[in-house]
Amino acid sequence: MKTDSSLPMTFKKRGSLFASRPTIYICVVLAAIFVACVYKFRTATVFSCQADGYSADRYIAYCNGKSYGDYEHGAFQFDLEPLAQNFARIADVLFLGNSRMQVAFSTAATVDWFSAAAARYYLLGFGYAENVIFTERLLRSIRPQARVYIINVDDFFERTETPPVKAIFHDPDARNRYEGKRLWQRVHEPICKRFGTLCGFDFVVFRSRETGAYTKRTAKQIIAPISFDRVISEDVVSNNAATAMNFLSHLTVRRECVILTNVPTVETKIGNVNAIAKAIGVDLVTPEIPTELKTYDESHLDQPSAERWSQAFFQMASSRIRSCLEE
Repeated sequence: MKTDSSLPMTFKKRGSLFASRPTIYICVVLAAIFVACVYKFRTATVFSCQADGYSADRYIAYCNGKSYGDYEHGAFQFDLEPLAQNFARIADVLFLGNSRMQVAFSTAATVDWFSAAAARYYLLGFGYAENVIFTERLLRSIRPQARVYIINVDDFFERTETPPVKAIFHDPDARNRYEGKRLWQRVHEPICKRFGTLCGFDFVVFRSRETGAYTKRTAKQIIAPISFDRVISEDVVSNNAATAMNFLSHLTVRRECVILTNVPTVETKIGNVNAIAKAIGVDLVTPEIPTELKTYDESHLDQPSAERWSQAFFQMASSRIRSCLEE
């Protein structure tokens, strides 16, 4: 029987196509997985933020990548930035409060005042509307040598655990996650400094190890003027005043060397703040600026407003700070 070993050309091509389809399918799937991983890496991790704020003095305190977020709380709680803790310990003046305080005093006016006074300062505030619960534990660990405390009253004496604090206080794996975040910064810095296009442009905050000052990077801004709420809540004032008295009793400085202030924002709770200061017998230093101050996100002062406000604050508080430093 005669057989023809040659097959029609069209059949050969079709058979070759059928044979290659599994390979093509696998390649497409792998490519899709790779793209998805790269996308997640660029949008959910520290690589969602740029690296232009790093320096020998600055590290990332917060990156808005979904799986990164807060670093500064763990950095202090677990002593992952020893230089930062040491600078906070030896500061002559400690600032306590939330991120609104951090932004308001991360200014040239602050640097200039302390340079002229030949004194060291540290901004020991934190994001997530941080309050006295985290700060009092941190102070016990740091054992600061400060001769002056400047406290931003704005919700500082509320005793509620913020999300980072809940994780740090109650999650046994929290330290490992924060150590992982520190290590990722070591990878993120050289890659994103050299290949910036590989990294995203999400909101990021860099923090100084020497002074605690913020340097922020944000693409979105919602400009809004500051405003004031003069309503007084008796329950809020009573609870906050009790917490404040207890907190102040553990500070190793004279009451005259504790200065209360309140950085303005949208709907500043000035009624409660004034009442709390009066209840605990501590003066409130809150400069009034003739020009309108603005926030860049309906919460934090924009840079020009922060410069004007902090400069006015030091003009009001200068003599008292200097008096305490001289003692």
